[in-house]
Amino acid sequence: MSEARVTRHGLEGERPGRDALFGNGTDGQLAGVGGSGKRRGGERRMVPQAEFSSYYGQPVLKIPAWQAKDIAGYLFFGGLAGAGSTLAAAAQFTGHPATARALKFSSLGAISLSTVALVHDLGRPERFLNMLRVAKPTSPMSVGSWILAAYGPAAGLAAASAATGLLPRLGTAATLAAGGIGPTVAAYTGVLLANTAVPAWHEGHRELPHLFVASAAVAAAGMALLVGPRAENTPARRLALLATGAELLATRSLVTSAGIAGETYQQGRPGRLLTTAKRLALLGTAGAALLAGRSRPAAALSGAALLAASAATRFAVFHAGLASARDPKYTVLPQRLRLRAAGADAPGGAG
Repeated sequence: MSEARVTRHGLEGERPGRDALFGNGTDGQLAGVGGSGKRRGGERRMVPQAEFSSYYGQPVLKIPAWQAKDIAGYLFFGGLAGAGSTLAAAAQFTGHPATARALKFSSLGAISLSTVALVHDLGRPERFLNMLRVAKPTSPMSVGSWILAAYGPAAGLAAASAATGLLPRLGTAATLAAGGIGPTVAAYTGVLLANTAVPAWHEGHRELPHLFVASAAVAAAGMALLVGPRAENTPARRLALLATGAELLATRSLVTSAGIAGETYQQGRPGRLLTTAKRLALLGTAGAALLAGRSRPAAALSGAALLAASAATRFAVFHAGLASARDPKYTVLPQRLRLRAAGADAPGGAG
């Protein structure tokens, strides 16, 4: 019980160090986000900095019930197919016929595996067909379904013509069509993930499509080195150098732009996968630049390393998203920061 009392001469019997603070005593600071620990005017904080928690420690978001082999595999094989078709078209029209032929086959195989992974995730094939019943330009899923519907037959025709030698004009047209659609196949999955509420994906919505395209190019260069003849692998070696540099820059930009959610790309399994991807990409690129032009086994090993690097990147992004959805702080803190920023910018706001 307090011994202080109010008299005609003011407050008597007060105990030093027991001044009440305004509000909840947290001085309006977010826990762990730039809190200074003091109010203006020299008042001292009398309670510990508030720690964030959710109700009963439960996640704020519903965690996607996706299997890594389905969705991360779908992302990887789709990117490999799309970028591979673009590289195949470029190889065909620049005098690298064997590489173009091999990439058409690999792209058809990759898009087939990607579709199988997607259908396995959906549970039944008709669910994929149901997505084609409507075309909704504002839905990345709807747009992506139609992109796949246009790309798949083109890639199939290009590969069939290359395998049989029949209908060469149709095969050339299909090669051009698949090569033209290929970049969108590689990029739209990044848009698709960024359009969700999962913090690690949503907070990096500007960088994720760029990372996916760069990673797809790394995979296509790796496939060209793996299956193409040594005499034709100069374009693939150059692409490996450019794509690896672009992927490393995009990864760094993603981690930075994601803010606090970027932690999920640096910790645990996603962090280990991204480190592995970086090392494999650098190793494969070094092998491509220094040895692949003189040695067929070195070219194949370099290509395999680049393919593995691209796959590791996709799995890292997938697991980072799930990790950010499990921890409520990655959902709530960015929202609070945006509210504070909006309040500071508003007329009469704090700023």
